[in-house]
Amino acid sequence: MPEERQSCEMMMALSQIRSMITTTIKSLITRCVVAKTKPVNPDIIRFFSDPVLPLHRQYLALRSFYYESKSAEDVATQFGYSVHAVYSMAKSFKNKLERSTQNGAELFFQKQEFGRPKQERAPDLVELVVNYRKKQLSVPDIKIILNAKGYDASEGTIYRISDENGFARLPKRSGEQRQELMESSGYVHVMPAPVSVMHPFLKKERFSSDGVGVLCFLPVLKAYEIDKAIENSTYPETAQIERLNSILAFLALKLSNVTRYGQDDGWCMDRGLGMFAGLNVLPKTSWYSAYSSAIERKDNIAFLKSMNRIFADRGLLSDTANLDFTAIPYWGDEDPFENNWSGKRSKALISIQAALAQDPDSGILCYGDTTVKHDNQNNVIVEFMDFYYEGTGKKVRYLVFDSKFTTLENLGRINGQGIKFITIQRRCKSLNSMIAQAPDAMWKKAKIEKANNKSRTVAYFESTTTNKLYGNQELRQISIKGASVKPATIMTNDFTLKAEDVIRRYSRRWLIEGDISEQIHFFHLNRNCSGIVVKVDFDLTMSILAHNLYRVLAQDLPGFTHNKASTLYEKFIKNSGDIIINQDSITVKMNRKRHLPILRESLPGSEEAYSWIGGKKIIFDANSHT
Repeated sequence: MPEERQSCEMMMALSQIRSMITTTIKSLITRCVVAKTKPVNPDIIRFFSDPVLPLHRQYLALRSFYYESKSAEDVATQFGYSVHAVYSMAKSFKNKLERSTQNGAELFFQKQEFGRPKQERAPDLVELVVNYRKKQLSVPDIKIILNAKGYDASEGTIYRISDENGFARLPKRSGEQRQELMESSGYVHVMPAPVSVMHPFLKKERFSSDGVGVLCFLPVLKAYEIDKAIENSTYPETAQIERLNSILAFLALKLSNVTRYGQDDGWCMDRGLGMFAGLNVLPKTSWYSAYSSAIERKDNIAFLKSMNRIFADRGLLSDTANLDFTAIPYWGDEDPFENNWSGKRSKALISIQAALAQDPDSGILCYGDTTVKHDNQNNVIVEFMDFYYEGTGKKVRYLVFDSKFTTLENLGRINGQGIKFITIQRRCKSLNSMIAQAPDAMWKKAKIEKANNKSRTVAYFESTTTNKLYGNQELRQISIKGASVKPATIMTNDFTLKAEDVIRRYSRRWLIEGDISEQIHFFHLNRNCSGIVVKVDFDLTMSILAHNLYRVLAQDLPGFTHNKASTLYEKFIKNSGDIIINQDSITVKMNRKRHLPILRESLPGSEEAYSWIGGKKIIFDANSHT
């Protein structure tokens, strides 16, 4: 019994396996049948049976003739050819196949190119790039030159051309070295002539510039209505370039720290600087000389008065003015000027003596005069008082100057007009002896404030004196000394102000000495004898305007209000980027740098269009690269 039961179970198991195999085979057969009978898209069949394009039909006909070994009659019937056409087509294909380098694939099939499509280059573009690279110009500098000449070449294209011609990367160089190379590159002779863009005919385009930072002063010009003051001034204009464009052309060079106006004017090719002035490019050096020769002293005086009215209405001029002289060296062969003391060189030299006046609170320079001679320098202070009243409509209350600025007789006249002054007595043996013999009990201490809330402690004591040249009236004397301060005696006609405040007021006069040094170095007042001739008084006026624009810009830069123009230029203004001209606006994309966000936030917001730039608005944005 057990054996029969075991045999029966095995039979049942085999039956189940046989049933499963049968079911699986039927399922596979069904799937195969469905796959064979699945309908195909008619368009796919039509693509191979009824070719539309001639080249496609030729390929299928030749395949049938050669690969499928069909007769010419059958091929002609199937594809709509004549028998003669089939034989002619086969013969032509055979000849082309013998000459083919890709086994005939290029006769019917297009090779797919990966990557960027190759851009067409202007016929002379490669030659220009190679010539400029031989002169050690960098890729960005070459792009600026080519954009000014009308070539739409990217930095990548210029780099690839340089690389294809075997040029290696250039070493890192300073801005001055790059400028010298730009000026000596020899492209000035083919420079485009400046054209005004006062009318909105600017076409849509994009170009690079090393002077995009200077365009940040455009909102400042607009916010303070300095553009209107220039248009209403008495400065001349030419048939080609209007008054506003002319003055802004000079101002662009001052704001951008162009080292000097050389014959090889590399800055002329920068279209960004040209746009600042409302031109396609800045004029050549000969134009600057010709324009300057038509300007008179009265034009500069009238413009400075209009500037003072603007700054006074906005609360940037206080009741105090610091005055000082500066010597602008003359390096010519002739000897038409007098010898003046130069504090920078600590000696007297042939120079032009200029007078400057500065507001101690805002740092605004409100006066400049280069017509000072030895026989009239004592009366400069009287001329300034008249100038200040005519410009602002009010009298200056405080005058601060050094011992050689005027005479005691003029001090008596100033005192008679109710104007307070603070000056310093000339050092002499008797004065030094009085300071040295003063007992220690008389000395008091005071703090002199400096930038960044820093201070310096000095010791002082007070006394009074009289002088017959001053009208035998009493003068207040405050003698000071300190660890890093030479003994000196401050003299004033103000008996109400505290001694500490008098010292602080006079100590702020030292700020104008720093501004004078800045005028000489950053704005290059000591480099007037360059490749072109610019009248010194007009050059000083433009320097004052540029200086004041930097001071106004600094007021809205948190933490940088005390920085000099040279520092502000290096941190904020010195930048390159791209300029994109659109239909209604111009987008200035500045390359990224550390202080760019602060600069963009500080710029005055203005929805107004700029009439001298085609009536377009300007939008400042950050580039995607440094």
